[in-house]
Amino acid sequence: MSPDRYLRTFDILKLLAERGSPLRLTEIKQALDLPVSSLHNMLQTMVSAEVVIVDADLRYAIGPRTVSLALRTVQSLDVRTLARRPLQELAQAIGDDVYLGLRVGQRVLYADRVLGTQRVSLDIRLGQPLMLHATATGKLFAACDPQLGALALEGALPKATPHTITSPQQLQKEFARIAAAGYSKSDQESYEGVVGYAVPIRGSSQDVVAAVHVSVLANRATKAHERVLLTATRQCAEQIEKLLGA
Repeated sequence: MSPDRYLRTFDILKLLAERGSPLRLTEIKQALDLPVSSLHNMLQTMVSAEVVIVDADLRYAIGPRTVSLALRTVQSLDVRTLARRPLQELAQAIGDDVYLGLRVGQRVLYADRVLGTQRVSLDIRLGQPLMLHATATGKLFAACDPQLGALALEGALPKATPHTITSPQQLQKEFARIAAAGYSKSDQESYEGVVGYAVPIRGSSQDVVAAVHVSVLANRATKAHERVLLTATRQCAEQIEKLLGA
């Protein structure tokens, strides 16, 4: 493969990551000004290698191999290493499952997990993209970044559970509430029987660089436990911020 072809492959991946939603061949061609025939061949090669995937409507999106590579890259970053100890201490203190949420391009994912004593039966793979409208971490990042928030409001809002927010107007109000409160809550919106909380981790420029997410069984999500959980989670986030030099 020629150097130019390698570069075009990365250009395609960058475009798909920035757009955050599947694109047709013609849309990729227009954005990158590439010949249809060579672009089609590149995309077919990328699909066969699972670098990108193509759906039934012939729209292309980031594939599992690319997500896996992105996760491995993320895992090498200081934030994951530095956050590990505080996350462990938080899980031990509150007893609930704790996650480290990160943003990669226009996608939000969990990069680390510490199990609590109250095991929540969820099969969430690290590196799996999260829904921006139905998960506490996804809503938190979308509420704190206008570009990502607009992407969530313009995109499809599938109903994961009967509690999922599927109205753009209601979701926009939810983003405003999250921005004002300083934390996000998903009340059985992604998984029935599970309540999620997410608190931001800010960098030196006060941008949200990560999030501490806690998954709680719904029967444990009382107001009293919520107050204890949020206090402990904020302290955990502040500890990670200090370790990051923020």
